[in-house]
This record gives sequence, structure tokens and C-alpha cells, in this order.
Amino acid sequence: MFCLGIESTAHTFACSVVRYSFSQKGLVGKILSDTREVYVPPSGTGIHPRNASRHHCRAVENVFKHSLSSAKVSMSEIDIIAYSAGPGLGPCLRVGAVVARTLSAYHNKPLVPTNHGIGHVELGIMISGAKDPLVLLVSGGHTAILAFSGQRWRIFGETLDITLGQLFDQFGRSLGLPSPCGHKIEQLGKRAAGNYRFLPYVVKGNDVSFSGLLTSAIRSVNNKNEELSLGEISFSLQETSFAMVTEAVERALSLTSKTEFLVVGGVAANNRLTEMLEKACKRQKCKFYRCPAALAGDNGAQIAWAGILEYVGRGKHVQVEKASVNQSWRINEVDVIRN
Repeated sequence: MFCLGIESTAHTFACSVVRYSFSQKGLVGKILSDTREVYVPPSGTGIHPRNASRHHCRAVENVFKHSLSSAKVSMSEIDIIAYSAGPGLGPCLRVGAVVARTLSAYHNKPLVPTNHGIGHVELGIMISGAKDPLVLLVSGGHTAILAFSGQRWRIFGETLDITLGQLFDQFGRSLGLPSPCGHKIEQLGKRAAGNYRFLPYVVKGNDVSFSGLLTSAIRSVNNKNEELSLGEISFSLQETSFAMVTEAVERALSLTSKTEFLVVGGVAANNRLTEMLEKACKRQKCKFYRCPAALAGDNGAQIAWAGILEYVGRGKHVQVEKASVNQSWRINEVDVIRN
């Protein structure tokens, strides 16, 4: 059985086909295709929702056809269509929803709206084989520490302002870099590894705040009285923000007594972050898992797998005319039937 997943929350339009079946271990998934096209805004600017949605409209045909051909399946063989219903940028979300509704209506396939964050988390669990982990979800749209309880992912700590991904993107844009900026800042930081400069460190309980850190880093770049290289500031920005998140994670591990930890989301591709988190797990005698870098960013497979869990676990789907999007759909508002 096959599910087509359609992702369009922000800068990425993606389609994936995931095959699912049942075994003695329960529901088993295999990613058959992963096709994406990413909107890259002009240097020094962020993602404009209207421009990104126009990019997605142009990308639909190529991404959709390539996804099916790579998986070697046709639409007649697809059993479920899942789409990212939120959270995300409204114009971008609507592109994916329209494509999903059209395919569902024309081919008479069940339609399943999914939560983007749930997709990141559950795909990471499916790939890693973790059973009951504490999860750190870090991306352009999320920074949250999660644990599963009572059929929902509960938040044990989160950002109070901007996300970790937004921290790097906004800092990068101040340097004139194109979004997303995380990888470039990681490379800049490597040039000055070990040359740490003090930046604001703000952890409140188990929540973090990055806005003051961002302001201070930008001021350091513009301050002609300080002889700090971009490498030193980038290195210090990473070290400070990652230490804040790692402190909150380690406290949550101690509180929950979890024996497994999983990091997912686009920022999970950063090697320095995962190195710090892995050391924290060793201190807490906890097994460390990481979503592979190739699937850490936004992709259709996470939407397909979340749709499979929703449809198979709860038999839930929606009529085409009632399929909608929710830009502010929080992950802890979603009931989940775990595999």
C-alpha cells in the first residue's frame, strides 16, 4: 500500500511516496521517493510567502511527476494522499492543499491533513527505531522539547520568541546571505573554532530566548570598535545557542528519566549541535538518535508517514471540500496513535 505525501509549509515544495505494510513489529514504512524543489530568495532577504507560493506553483508538475516515476508507481496504485495542513506560511500551505484536494477528488483517494511538526518527529522515530524518546524538534519553524503522553506530544520546553532556525536565518540575512543560512553560518564558525566571544545566554526554566542573542550578534558585526571576525561571531552564536538548548534538553532528560533521545528538524543536520547533545545524553546514560541529514529538512516523506499513522491508526480522513490549512497548528494540539 502506498501514500503520497505533499509538503509545502515554507521554502520547500516536495512530494514523496512511502510504502507501508504490516509485520509482527507493527506498521512498517519504506521511503520510495523523495523529490523537492527549494525556493531561494534574493541574498539578504527572507522568505516572502507570496513569492515562495509562486515558486511552489511552478514546481508542482515536475516534483509530482518525478516523485511517482522515482517510486515506480502510478496514481491508480496510491492508497492515501496526505498534505501538510500547518503550521506554516498561509500562501505556501494553500498550494499544497489545492494540489492534494485536486488529486484526491480526481482519483477518488482518501485525503489526510497532517501536522508538519508531527511529520518531523514520527519520521525520525520510524527511521531511528526509537521506542519512547525525548525529542528535540529544531527547525526554521520549531524549537521545542517533546515527550509523548496521553496520545499527544507534550511540550517540556520551547522558544519564547524566535526559533533556532530563525536565529541563524536572521543573522545570516544581516550579512547579506540568502535564506536558509544555517549551513553557511556553520561553515563560517569552523574558521574560528575555539575563539569564543561572550553573547547573551538566556534560559528561563526550561524555555529559551534567542532574540537578545540575535541583536547582540548583529551589533557585534556592525561595531567597528571591536575587531571580531565573522567567523568568531558565527562560532560564538552557535556555541551559545546550542549550549542553551542542550541545557534545557539535559534538564528534561533528568526530569523525565527517558532512556532515549532523538533530535529532528532542519537544524539537526548541524554537526556541532548533535555533538553537544550526544555528550549530554552520555552524561544522562541515554541512547542518542539523530534524524539523517538528508531527511532532517522539510520533505514529503514526513508528511506521507504522518498521514499513514493518522489514516491507519484512526481511520481519519476528510472530505475534499472540508480540507483546510491552519498556519498556527501547534504540535501539542494533535492526537496521535503511535505505531
